[in-house]
Formats: sequence, structure tokens, C-alpha cells
Amino acid sequence: MHDFLFYIISGALVGVAVGLTGVGGGSLMTPILLLLNIPANIAVGTDLLYAAGTKAVGVHLHHKKKNVHWPVALTMLAGSLPASGITIIALQYFFIEPQTYQSILTSTLGIMLLVTGLLILFKKAKPKKELTTSQPQALKIKTLLMGVLLGVLVTLSSVGAGVCGTAILFSLYPRLKGIEIVGTDIAHAVPLTLIAGLGHLYLGNVDLTLLGGLIIGSVPAMLLGTHLGAKLPDVWMRKFLAIILLGMGIRYSFL
Repeated sequence: MHDFLFYIISGALVGVAVGLTGVGGGSLMTPILLLLNIPANIAVGTDLLYAAGTKAVGVHLHHKKKNVHWPVALTMLAGSLPASGITIIALQYFFIEPQTYQSILTSTLGIMLLVTGLLILFKKAKPKKELTTSQPQALKIKTLLMGVLLGVLVTLSSVGAGVCGTAILFSLYPRLKGIEIVGTDIAHAVPLTLIAGLGHLYLGNVDLTLLGGLIIGSVPAMLLGTHLGAKLPDVWMRKFLAIILLGMGIRYSFL
């Protein structure tokens, strides 16, 4: 019962952060779980299913408002879902037990936290103009390859489906509206985190009690964070979050 209370508190902390800034779900949850001495494989696997569950409603809402560019989302999924499946198979067949790939998960997590922190700090950077002149087929191939990259990294770290996916879409599709970028990214992130999470569940890397506590704590906290976020300067909150992610990224990159 004592542990379950900590799980609820952890979910609430992340929920408030997401409500305040709009980012930080996967980026914050796994490091927090590691600080609670949750094994890296359990932290990553549980966080993936947590992300899929909490973002699923967002897909429905963005689809209803026609904010999802489905051809782009499906192209990314064509690369990310097989890559995620292959990564799960590799973890199963090339490692005897979860403890043997702990260092891979934590190192990947550290790198993704560093990248995520930097992307948040410099998210206003203009997309590369040369990408707007890409031929449709070439652009499709780039999108597919970026999906493959995200599939591997998200499966290993549980981080990147949100902020990194958004940054990729902004770079490849600068003509899409901001809300369409967000909707398309969420439409890609939910199936990816679900498949990756189910893969980790198959490997025994998901704690269902932990998952339940995180969801119970995060849902009301997200609403609170959204309310508070409307009254606080967004730019400073995002910078604060980015600094935290960079600090944790440095720590886990050198474990």
C-alpha cells in the first residue's frame, strides 16, 4: 500500500508537468520510476503502456477536429511499428534476462533525455527550408526512416514519441499547421507506444499495479496542471522542464 501511494504521487507529479507545459510525460515518468528504484526494464515497459493509455483520448479528439494528417502518420507507423517489434525480438533472443540489457535501456534513456531537453529549449528554431522542396517519394522515404529510428529508440527508452516526433514532423512538413503537427504526432505515438508496451508486457517488463497507480494519479493532476498552466508563463515552465531533462539525461547517459 505504501508503494502504491508513491506510484499515485509519481503519476500526479508527471500529470501536473504535462498539464503545465504540454510535454514531459514519457521524458519524466521513466526517470522518476528509476529514482524510486524501479528496474529500468519495468520502468520503460510500464511507462510505454501508460503513455498509450493517457494519449489515446487525444487521438480521438484530434481526429474529430481533423487535425491528424493520416497519410503522414501511417507512413511513420509503417517504419516504427516493425522496428519496435524487431527491437523487442532482439531483446528477447540476444539477452538471457532483463538484467543483462539494463545498461542499454538506461544509456538510451539518457541520450533521449538529452535530445528531448535540447529540443524543448530550441523548439522555435526554423525548419530547414531545403526539405520543403523534397519530392513526394523522397519525403515519404525520409518519413519512413524517421519512423524506424523512433521505433527503436522509443522501445528502448520510452522517450521520444512526443517531443522528438514533433520535431521531426516540423522539419519534414513545415507547411503543416502547428495543431496538425501535434495531432499527427499523437496519432503516431499511441500505436507505437501501445505495440512497444505490449512487447515489453510479453517480456515481463510491465508492472500492472504500478501502471494503475500512475494512471490514477496522473489524470486529475493533468487537469490541475492545465488549469495552473493558463496562469503561468509557458516559456519559463518549458525551460525549467528542459533543464531537469538535461540534468537527468547527463546522469543516465554515464551510468
